[in-house]
Amino acid sequence: MTGSGPYEAVVFDLDGVICHTDHYHYLGWKSVADDLGVPFDETVNNRLRGVSRMASLDIILEQYDGAPLTDERKLELATTKNDRYRVMLGGMSPADLDPSVRATLDDLRGRGLKLAIGSSSRNARYILERIGLGDYFDAISDGTNISRSKPDPEVFLKAAEYLGIDPARCVVVEDAVAGIEAGQAAGMYTVSIGDAADLGAGDARLGTFADLSHVMADLGA
Repeated sequence: MTGSGPYEAVVFDLDGVICHTDHYHYLGWKSVADDLGVPFDETVNNRLRGVSRMASLDIILEQYDGAPLTDERKLELATTKNDRYRVMLGGMSPADLDPSVRATLDDLRGRGLKLAIGSSSRNARYILERIGLGDYFDAISDGTNISRSKPDPEVFLKAAEYLGIDPARCVVVEDAVAGIEAGQAAGMYTVSIGDAADLGAGDARLGTFADLSHVMADLGA
């Protein structure tokens, strides 16, 4: 069984959409910035949304004025951030998954839609396991299988490829403008939530995750 309308799949960003680990990212990067004596606040952190680990480090280093860093040292810093971040993620559990998210996902699956993750995070599978969705999605495209970060469409095109579904028959749900731009570049219908919705991005905008059921119904799915 496939979706009854023109769309057959929904591809979700992870952080800020399915669950919220932004604060852990913030704390992880701030600890590295503090080690380097680089100022770091929420304004800088917002620029890291949907961006790869190494690209995020480059943004943080824009205000770094110490001795030049080798590529090896940069990789070490990015690894340190991820190690600290994963320690914090270890405290996550299924209780961190909003019940309305699972109910909405179940509703979409009941409509015959395929579901996938399209995230630049290299920790996507670990996070899904922690919140009880380890085996839930039909495909996962993440930071382990891409070479270009959003707004490049690679992560979403890979998700469609893994699903075996034409990108034009996929819907993307994103909370970052860069993610919406990636979805548009992939030729997918884009739905925004959170910051991206507040900025008016996307073909449709959600007030809450549960609103996605209504959007998909309007699209004939």
